[in-house]
Amino acid sequence: MAFKPLHDRVLVRRVASDEKTKGGLIIPESAKEKPAEGEIVSCGDGARKESGELIAMSVSAGDRVLFGKWSGTEVTIDGEELLIMKESDILGVIS
Repeated sequence: MAFKPLHDRVLVRRVASDEKTKGGLIIPESAKEKPAEGEIVSCGDGARKESGELIAMSVSAGDRVLFGKWSGTEVTIDGEELLIMKESDILGVIS
């Protein structure tokens, strides 16, 4: 892939959601919500302070993260649907 986010932005691949509920019911495509969990594909270098000093990113490629339901901008790169969002839209890292 030839895409690298700038500044404090990250490129995220959504993690596939469950096909069934815990009770065993199959969820049809029309009723599924987009998952708010994903894996970071790539990161920018970080934000800059007023002085120009770089603020390092708290996340890195390969991290599994949770993000807000309406976070990010959907883009298609190399036929794959991904999200570009600011680091501040990420709610937390799943370990």
